[in-house]
Amino acid sequence: MGFRHMPEPAMPTIARELADLAALIADPGRALILSRLMDGRAQTAGELALVAGVTPQTASWHLGRLVQHALLKVERRGPRRLYRLATPLVAQILEGMMTVAVTGPPSSRPPARIDAAMRRARTCYDHLAGELGVALADALRERDYLVLDQEVGELTEAGTAFLGSFGLDLHPSARHRRVLCRPCLDWSERRPHLAGRAGAALAELAFQRDWIRRRPQGRSVEITDAGLDAFRSLFGVRI
Repeated sequence: MGFRHMPEPAMPTIARELADLAALIADPGRALILSRLMDGRAQTAGELALVAGVTPQTASWHLGRLVQHALLKVERRGPRRLYRLATPLVAQILEGMMTVAVTGPPSSRPPARIDAAMRRARTCYDHLAGELGVALADALRERDYLVLDQEVGELTEAGTAFLGSFGLDLHPSARHRRVLCRPCLDWSERRPHLAGRAGAALAELAFQRDWIRRRPQGRSVEITDAGLDAFRSLFGVRI
C-alpha cells in the first residue's frame, strides 16, 4: 500500500497586502500625486489636486487613502495641511517601480519620453539623481571614497574624511537609524546613484552652497555655473 503524498502547508505570505499596495498606487491620480511628492517637498491638497487633474474633494479622498496606508504623512503649518512622502522607503519603492516601468519589454510599453532637465539633474526624495547623481557617485567611487554596487554602499575612511572637510559629520551614531549609504537604481540612467544619509547630506550641501537650485515645479534642479565648477574641481565629476 503506497503512501499518499500530502501537500505541504502553504507558507504565510503578504500577497494580499502587496496586491492592495499595488492597486493603491495604480490609480492614475494617486500615481501623479506620489510622483510629484518624489522631490521631498510638502504640498497642499489644492496643489496636488491640480497635479492629479481632479477636484479638491477627489484629491482629499486620494490623500486620505495614501495617509491611511502610510505612504504619505500630514504636516500642519498654521491653518494649512501639507502632505509629503511618509519615509525615504516610500521614495525608494517608487523609484524602483519607475525603473521597472521604463525597462520593461519594448512591445509592452510606449517609448519612454524623459524630460531633458529631469535626466540632467533632479532630486530623488532628498538625494541627487539623474546624470548629476550618477556622475557624483561614479566620481566618489573612482577616488576610492565610496564603495557602491547594485546592492550595498559604504563610505571608506578616506571618503568620510573627504566629506567631513565640507562640514558633513557622517560618523556612525546611535541617534541615526537611517542607513548611511545605499545604492538607489536611477530610472533614467539605469545605474545606481547615492542614497541614504550620505546622499541626503550631499544634496543639502549642494543646495546650501547654491551649486543647484530647485525649479518652481517638479523634481528637476538647475546646476549653477558655480555648481558645475565645484562638482568638477572638488569632486571630479564628469558632466
